[in-house]
Amino acid sequence: MFKDSVETIEMLKAILKTIDEGIHAVDASGMTIFYNEVAARLDGLKVPQVLNQHVLYSFPSLNQQTSTLLNVIKTGKPIINQHQTYTNVNGKRVDTVNTTLPLIVDGELIGAIEISKDLTKIKQLSEKLLDMQAQFHKDRSVTIKNGHYASYHLEDFISADPQIDQLKSLSKKVSETSSPVLIFGETGTGKEVLIQGIHNHSLRKNKPFIAQNCAAIPSQLLESILFGTVKGSFTGAVDRPGLFELADGGTLFLDEINSMPLDIQAKLLRVLQDGVVRRIGAVQGKLVNVRIMAALNEHPSECVKSNKLREDLYYRLNVIFFEIPPLRHRISDIHLLAEHFISQYNVQFKKQIKGLSEEAFHLFQQYPWPGNVRELKHVIEYAMNMADDNEEIKVADLPHHLLATPSLAGSIEQIPIPPLREALAHRERELISKALSASDGNIQKAAQLLKIPRQTLQYKLKINAH
Repeated sequence: MFKDSVETIEMLKAILKTIDEGIHAVDASGMTIFYNEVAARLDGLKVPQVLNQHVLYSFPSLNQQTSTLLNVIKTGKPIINQHQTYTNVNGKRVDTVNTTLPLIVDGELIGAIEISKDLTKIKQLSEKLLDMQAQFHKDRSVTIKNGHYASYHLEDFISADPQIDQLKSLSKKVSETSSPVLIFGETGTGKEVLIQGIHNHSLRKNKPFIAQNCAAIPSQLLESILFGTVKGSFTGAVDRPGLFELADGGTLFLDEINSMPLDIQAKLLRVLQDGVVRRIGAVQGKLVNVRIMAALNEHPSECVKSNKLREDLYYRLNVIFFEIPPLRHRISDIHLLAEHFISQYNVQFKKQIKGLSEEAFHLFQQYPWPGNVRELKHVIEYAMNMADDNEEIKVADLPHHLLATPSLAGSIEQIPIPPLREALAHRERELISKALSASDGNIQKAAQLLKIPRQTLQYKLKINAH
């Protein structure tokens, strides 16, 4: 029994050592009982320097009040997702998000554990992006086409569908105002194309257009990125404008806004109502003139029901609401978009693909396109790599994931399959034609390209002529 317990403890320690997050556990007196290599790397220490030592001995800059581990032992209450910026013993600045939890066994508090997730690289990249945007905004001698960052126009939203025509017509109307815009559409339907088009059709077109995907940044950093920071607001904080200040006079596009934490949504609502943004740690606010456009890939009413979107923020954003229909509801657009992408890749790949074969187009119409226009573009790009030049895109050129779709099984079975002898003869004629074209009609050179005797090629040409 004792042996089993020891083996279990060793197994748990081995598991904890493999986790790519810093883990620091102490007993009820504050003595370190577990400290992994990731935590040691973040702190700039060695594991033996901390293990079996009191937390205040290993970290003399802390005290009973500032140590989260000792606080949790004292209160028995967890501290969730606390953002921390500090300089470790090696002088390296580290950004982490820490969660500290009480360890309770049989109702008795026996210690605490802290899990630290390293956000240093993400924070550095975010700050670098903010600094670049601030420099563009500051340097008026820099001219950036189509506003600061918006490259699409409403004409770039390619469609022959009446629903999209109406959507583009309404978009031109609303571009003349500064009202918030909320757009719902499945992933890949073209939400940002439409939003950039509205910006570029507005009086703000020569002002900044800044886009931020709310799901791409950890929630602990999103607030400082949106609203900015003042020096001293937290350890390591510097004076830095947020996206609202950088977008002043222009447009701020918040994608996947339903991924934004509810407490930040409340602060966003305040900015929308007052037009005043206050940096983290600042006493005074700053008046900004920013048009907010937001997008969701889930229906907003469902997001409100599931508590992903604050109801009051929804009503504030939902002044102008657009819904982009998925590609499967715009069947007429499939061929139009496919031909458009084929033309694009013909130029990019220096090919001359003629288009879609009848069989491939039939499958395209049957396929549900869960990734919408973005998926269609990527499917065409794959097929363009597979297809032979001067030929159509055939079913065999399409990616496996599309052909393996269960709903297409019946459609693929209906595609006529020519007899093998006939298909091989057709392919042979194609290859001979290409070889003759590449050799300017010289039979000897064409035979060398095909790696067959000249007499064999002459015989095949004679047979094919009949």
